[in-house]
Amino acid sequence: MDKVVHFEIPADNIERAKKFYSNVFGWDIQQVPDPTMEYHMVYTVKTDEKTRMPVETGGINGGMSKRMAQGETPVIVVNVKSLDESLQKAQREGAKIVMPKTTVMDMGLYARIQDPEGNVVGVWQDLPKNH
Repeated sequence: MDKVVHFEIPADNIERAKKFYSNVFGWDIQQVPDPTMEYHMVYTVKTDEKTRMPVETGGINGGMSKRMAQGETPVIVVNVKSLDESLQKAQREGAKIVMPKTTVMDMGLYARIQDPEGNVVGVWQDLPKNH
């Protein structure tokens, strides 16, 4: 069974959104160190200090970025074994690919689909650690 492992929150005003989620839920929100990306990691649970991965069972962290289109809403991200196979299955079941497969740094492959109900879902495949 593929698991939800991440979420993404779009924001018109990143600083305002960071303040809101930090003050309301106590989340730690940090800009990624890559200066070419306007992306912020959202930590909702305790993480391992080295990997920044959740140490609490069932907890997930996420990200925040500038809203790309009017009406863009939060997205859940599902980790799969094979992005290509999952995209093919999704299309057979009536989904549309709304963001093509892309490589994210040296971490993984990512795409977005729109399900038959109109919801956008992120699909993620980890890259091997020593690729």
